[in-house]
Amino acid sequence: MPMSKNSKLLGSADTLIGHFPDRSIRRLLQDPEYVRGLVEIIAPELVALLDFSRSVQQNRSFISDVLREQESDVLLRVPFQETIKSEELLIYILIEHQSSVDPTMGFRVLSYMMAIWQRQWRERQSDATSQRRLDPILPIVFYTGQDRWTSPLSLTTVLDVPEVLARFVPRFDTLFLEVKTADRELLTKHGHPLGWLLSVLQEEDAGTSAISEALVSAVSELDRLDASQASQVREALFYFLQLILHRCSAEEHEELIALVKRHSRDESEVEIMAQTAAEFLIEQGIVEGKAEGIVEGRQTAILQLLRLRFQNVPETLTDRISTIDSLSELDMLLEQAITAQSLDDIQV
Repeated sequence: MPMSKNSKLLGSADTLIGHFPDRSIRRLLQDPEYVRGLVEIIAPELVALLDFSRSVQQNRSFISDVLREQESDVLLRVPFQETIKSEELLIYILIEHQSSVDPTMGFRVLSYMMAIWQRQWRERQSDATSQRRLDPILPIVFYTGQDRWTSPLSLTTVLDVPEVLARFVPRFDTLFLEVKTADRELLTKHGHPLGWLLSVLQEEDAGTSAISEALVSAVSELDRLDASQASQVREALFYFLQLILHRCSAEEHEELIALVKRHSRDESEVEIMAQTAAEFLIEQGIVEGKAEGIVEGRQTAILQLLRLRFQNVPETLTDRISTIDSLSELDMLLEQAITAQSLDDIQV
């Protein structure tokens, strides 16, 4: 697939999808290893206490349907290591992409924490064997906006309370990461793919030269990581390609995608990822007119990735994928194809 063709297809920067930032970050943070990387950046002292290998994603039914469309968040149940007396905690991440600072953030976070505890309390009241104790929540605000965050993450911003009554205002700590102003050394100190990914995100509006330099550094460092982090590296590379296609001008697409390919271990795999990312934009209406063959293109991309990564793909799996016509199901399969450790991880 010639990259110049994609550049022409994707149109101008003013046609970019508005939901890319929150949806892409949320997808990354659905991987417990990426959540571990986030905690490692902002609260490294907590990482050794938690067993992310046994973590479980939780549903977001505690948020109303209306708010669920407005908010981008992640809820993860993570057990403590066996050396800790408590059994587990909940990590709640609220992803904030608005450029303007929201002074009600502390109230929003507390509201969602209370909703989580209320649901948990109801569930445990109906369980005769439960001790009716609530799990602790580790709240995290993940902010990628351009404006410097100056508002406290507390209830004081929404309360008009005299000093004499201040002691009656509920207080709680919230972990906070302001991506755009974070020190690059802080982000990349532990060598986690998330840190290098965020170092590129910092430069998304800084021009071709700055983002090119950040991409070269990040992709080169990712290429040096241990094989055990291969799925996180693939997720990061796919994110870079999406970022380029969403956030950069059409004239920059070919150059930047070629740069990612050139510094990656497997250029063929990146080529297929780039093709798939471009097809997704076409599907979402980035270009005028109707794109044809989207389902077939997605099926082909999935099979190409599987064959590239695992060589011998069983005919039964090929036939099953070729019969799927649901784009949402194919999108889930694509993510599996990018991150799977073996063909056994592909669920169809």
